[in-house]
Amino acid sequence: MQAFQPVPPQRRVWCNRTLNLRAIRAVGYDMDYTLVHYRTEAWERAAFESALQPLALRGWPLQELTFDPEGVIQGLAFDLELGNLVKATRFGYVIQAQHGTRPLSFEAQRETYSGTIVDLGEPRWEFMNTLFSLSEASLFAQLVDRLDAGALPEKIAYRDLHRILRAALDEAHSLGELKSQIASDPERFVELDPELPLTLLDQKRAGKRLLLVTNSDWSYTCSMMAYTVDRYLPSGMRWRDLFDLVIVEARKPGFFSGRHAVYRLVDEQRGLLEPHRGALEPGGAYAGGDALLVESSLGLSGAQILYVGDHLFGDVHVSKDMLRWRTGLILREIETEIRALEEARGAEAELTALMVQKTELDNRIAQLRLARQRAQQGYGPTPPTAGPDALEAAIKGAADESLALDARIAPLARAFASLGNPGWGPLMRAGSDKSLFARQVERYADIYTSRVSNFLAATPFAYLRAARGSLPHDPS
Repeated sequence: MQAFQPVPPQRRVWCNRTLNLRAIRAVGYDMDYTLVHYRTEAWERAAFESALQPLALRGWPLQELTFDPEGVIQGLAFDLELGNLVKATRFGYVIQAQHGTRPLSFEAQRETYSGTIVDLGEPRWEFMNTLFSLSEASLFAQLVDRLDAGALPEKIAYRDLHRILRAALDEAHSLGELKSQIASDPERFVELDPELPLTLLDQKRAGKRLLLVTNSDWSYTCSMMAYTVDRYLPSGMRWRDLFDLVIVEARKPGFFSGRHAVYRLVDEQRGLLEPHRGALEPGGAYAGGDALLVESSLGLSGAQILYVGDHLFGDVHVSKDMLRWRTGLILREIETEIRALEEARGAEAELTALMVQKTELDNRIAQLRLARQRAQQGYGPTPPTAGPDALEAAIKGAADESLALDARIAPLARAFASLGNPGWGPLMRAGSDKSLFARQVERYADIYTSRVSNFLAATPFAYLRAARGSLPHDPS
């Protein structure tokens, strides 16, 4: 019998809500950053540079603006009132912030956000919930610096600054020049995954109906999917043979929330369209449409469909909220983060042990201070042999011990705070708490993983069980 190799932690499929893949009848996939994984720095740098062109037409001084791949991470929030980028805990408390490209000191941050909760339902906040946000955040931070310096020819609010640069990025995408650049040199921009096509083949041969639902146009979709998939398929197969339904120009997130016109691709070579009415035909390729039409055409709904994408809002949040589809989130950067955590296990164990000592010592100091208070004010029980001088000496000794312990804890804590990104730290952590991004993942994604090919080890027949949730009072 074949011996099964253990799956490295960074390649596992992580489960928030138990998911029986045997019960899934159809699996839908996004394309960009899901089936096709881009070299993030190359793609986002190209997007950043493309957005500079419409901004230059406004007369903005853009010299020396460059995309900084380590300056931002997914999961931050734009503070459109103050021109800041912030990282918040799952409860919305800001634990880290920068104004433009300048990190706020602890004191400045506390003064600015002590009474503020990051509520993503408020227009003040814009959440970074996809890798496509990295170029936007890098550009925003640098333009805030220029706005503050009076270098922009327009006097505008930070909110207007964000609106203008967002429009510039949207223009760069919609004009097609950026994607033409990528399609003409895919080797520079695309990271190939030889295990991806076999993963899709396993699912298809197991009886799953596979769907491709992307906002990209037909020409770009064909180019990217052919480059990414066809070379690894059995002879005579191409990527189109894997999918029971292909929908391009889907206009997500609107795709999941309403009725939209749908067009059939009647000439796939030239991308010609004709209006379409009625059910979507098996094997067909369409432009537009909506999720309700997909459900009715497949004869499936809700928990029978798993949709996998990289956009926390446009792919996962809306499909879960509107349709109750099962949801999977692709988080490529968590692969690096988990690998770093695995490599730091020894240091983590040391930090954990030191924090246990710190907790015990803090409790001892608190008890000593209470005993001193009672002794000084003459009430309650006090240690019979502990006079005021002895208590003072004990408190001082414990405080010195605490300072020495802090000196050992501090470098370890700083190292863990910078895992994943030297400035912002881990994607899923905010200090000792979960990050606001992690809370959104937990709430809307049934499962999450670093790449689609991680389903290869899981198989189409897996029963994915959620980990037992922990509570503060659970035994350690």
